[in-house]
Order: sequence, then structure tokens, then C-alpha cells
Amino acid sequence: SNVDGTRHLLAAAAEAGARRIVYTSSVGALGLEPGGRTATETTPVSIAAMIGHYKRSKYLAERAAVEAAAAGAPVVIVNPSTPVGELDVKPTPTGRIIVDFLARRMPAYVDTGLNLIDVRDVAQGHLLAAEHGRVGEKYILGHRNVTLVEMLRMLADITGLRAPRLRLPHWLPVGAAALATGWARLAGGEPRVPLESARMARHRMFFDAGRAVGELGLVQSPIREALGRAVRWFEENGYVNGPRR
Repeated sequence: SNVDGTRHLLAAAAEAGARRIVYTSSVGALGLEPGGRTATETTPVSIAAMIGHYKRSKYLAERAAVEAAAAGAPVVIVNPSTPVGELDVKPTPTGRIIVDFLARRMPAYVDTGLNLIDVRDVAQGHLLAAEHGRVGEKYILGHRNVTLVEMLRMLADITGLRAPRLRLPHWLPVGAAALATGWARLAGGEPRVPLESARMARHRMFFDAGRAVGELGLVQSPIREALGRAVRWFEENGYVNGPRR
């Protein structure tokens, strides 16, 4: 499992004499502030706040990393927010939003928020954590807090396509995701929007990366440029059929 695998890897790295172990967690394992206020590495959190099996496993795996550091392992924890940029092969949920926008499959949006960061800055942040991070500390690798509609408007400005104007109530995508998840289980596929993601959309996942910027020197590259690179990569690699319209 995610948790046992983390414990085994941490133990093996410590046994091998690793000078520094950088554990990649996620902002999904951190606490959120009510009302969409900005959260930090020290915002209170409990497993009860974790929505879905994946987030619960990330929370428990991060706890294993914290415990390993407390026991003397040279562990530094990084919590990336939402990376955007090229080479999003799967794609990630955020990459899927970009692809759906380009393909004109996004007629509406929900009132949610996320923290975006250039994927290159996330990669460099891992190296900076290995070099400058304090053992046992967490570092949010993030940059700009935006609402979903703000992100879509940036994409509209980059591409010349129109951003959706219809805002959906949160219960509607949750209900649709529940139906899609049930059908995917029967059909043996994956839902386009997982139920956990739809439930998380009720929360604005806004974070402050000040600790990583101040202690690690985390770069804060312009988000618009990262979105532009993502758009070009998806278009050049067959994720969108036909020209923009």
C-alpha cells in the first residue's frame, strides 16, 4: 500500500546511509482553513478531514515520514500543490481541465479554488529541499492561488477561446460524479471526474508557500507561461483533435 511502501522506502534509504531523504507528499494531506483562507504547513489537520481513500493514504504515508524523521532519519517533506506545464502524459486532473477546455467540453464551472505552480519549479523545489531543507519539516511547493474561473479566463486569454460563464451548484457535479463512478465500476473503467474530486471542489485549496520561498529559495515562475506551455504540449501531442474554434 501507499503507507507500507513509504515505510519500506524510508527504512531502505536510511539503511543505505542516505544523507537526505526528500519525501513527496501533497497539499492534499494538509489542513484547510475555513472560508477559503490561506493554509500553511502548520494548519491543523486530522484523518477525518481526508476525503477519499487516496487522500487518507497520503495523510498516513506523510505521518510515517514525520515519524521516521522524529526517529532520526534525515527526512524532509515537500507538499506540491497543483503543477501545470508540459509532459502531463496521463493527464492529471488539472491537465484534464485544460484538455477539456481546449476541446470545448467545459460549458460550465464550479466555484472552487486551487494553488498553481509551474511543474519545473516543483522539480527544482525537490532539489532545493534536498540541499537546504530542515529535517522533519514540511515545505509547500506552491505559488499562485486562483479560483477555477480565474484559471479558465487565463486559458481563454492564452488561446482566444471563450471561458464558460455558467456556474453550477456544487451538488450537481457531485451527483453526476457519483453516477459516473458507479457506472465505471460496473464497466471496468475510470470515471471522468472521480467522486472524491467532485467532493473536494466544495473547498478552496489555497496555500501559502512562504516557507519554501524563504528557506529553500523556491522559484515562483509566472503561471500564465506554465499554462501556455501546457496548452502547446497538449495540442502538439494529440490530446486535442482539430484546430481551435
